[in-house]
Amino acid sequence: MKAIFHSVTLAAALAAAPAMAQTQGVSDTEIKIGAQQDMSGIFAGFSVPAVAAVQQYFEEINAKGGVNGRKLTYIVEDHGYNPSKAVQVVNKLVNSDKVFAMLLSLGTPHNIAGFKIQDPKKVANVSPLSAARQMLDPVFDLHYAGTASYYDAVRTTIRWMKDNQGSTKVCSMYLPTDFGEEIHLASVDEAKDSGMEYAAETTHKPDDADFQGALQKLNAAGCDLVSLALGIKQTITVLGTAKKLGYADMKFVGSSASFHTAIAKVPGGITDGFYAGAGWQDLEARAGEPEVAAWIAAYKAYTGKDELPGTGALLGRSAAEILVRALDAAGKDLTPESFQKAMESLDYDDKVAGNHVKMGPGDHLAAEEIFISQIQGGSWKTVAKSKEAQRYAHGWGWSKGHPFL
Repeated sequence: MKAIFHSVTLAAALAAAPAMAQTQGVSDTEIKIGAQQDMSGIFAGFSVPAVAAVQQYFEEINAKGGVNGRKLTYIVEDHGYNPSKAVQVVNKLVNSDKVFAMLLSLGTPHNIAGFKIQDPKKVANVSPLSAARQMLDPVFDLHYAGTASYYDAVRTTIRWMKDNQGSTKVCSMYLPTDFGEEIHLASVDEAKDSGMEYAAETTHKPDDADFQGALQKLNAAGCDLVSLALGIKQTITVLGTAKKLGYADMKFVGSSASFHTAIAKVPGGITDGFYAGAGWQDLEARAGEPEVAAWIAAYKAYTGKDELPGTGALLGRSAAEILVRALDAAGKDLTPESFQKAMESLDYDDKVAGNHVKMGPGDHLAAEEIFISQIQGGSWKTVAKSKEAQRYAHGWGWSKGHPFL
């Protein structure tokens, strides 16, 4: 009886060995990467070009033989900016498609919901299209953020506006979501700490399209600086409505979620004067740099569109490079553990994003710089760079663990 039990146990162990050794989403020839995206909702302007940029970069890598002999497959599901649907699509990607990692997933509440499914399966979350602090807080070994948080960037920008534009009364227009609350909280905290007044606020739904009443309320409150946490089209509508109402003294600032090419390129100067704080530099001014020019040409050829790649494409290209560099460094024996070690070894200049990527143990924020930009003549212009902008930030870096100096 004992011998039979032993042989059955041994057979079971032998049968289980290949399954235990097999890393989810990784075969001898392929690595499956997933993403939950907003391909049809209010932030499709980020997701659609971001996905195209990842696909273009992956095809380029695959044409050269892949990463350590494995081809990359990018599986994208659309949640339409609906957090409830995000749970469904992440469940499919993790438990049905069995992806190795999630890359560039869009939305703060959507990523947070996805973590509950991804984390137990050791599915890494790389460079989400969300700069909320929750992407790295609480800390998890397989969470990696791409750039400085909404919170830090907005606080930095508001303080810069006080020092350089004389702003005194801060207000906020935002979606009451995890994303919107980050910008709202940053506005309240910076106003308090920098001696400004936080005067008023309005909240909005993702499908709101009329902001005249909200702007009249903020104008009556004396707001001279308004932070925005809205969709791309909504941001454009707010800026246009403010100009129509004659609110020339009311300035507007946004986070990286508003630092988008489409907002700058609205005809007629409707969006001129708008400020944004983000963790990367706009592409247009750097289009002539060799590495940037080469990527722009490749992206245009891939999409068949003879136009400058927008912000979403830039972020997609940047995130894809981070992932590929880490997969390569992890080697042939790819596991969640070897991937973590590889991510924590990255240290390079991202020529396309215009920032520096560096991570290490306990430090999963890829690029910590903050750049303040303003729309001038239909283009984003950097008005404060890196250290110059960082010295205005208060408090402690959200993952670096040291104050900005």
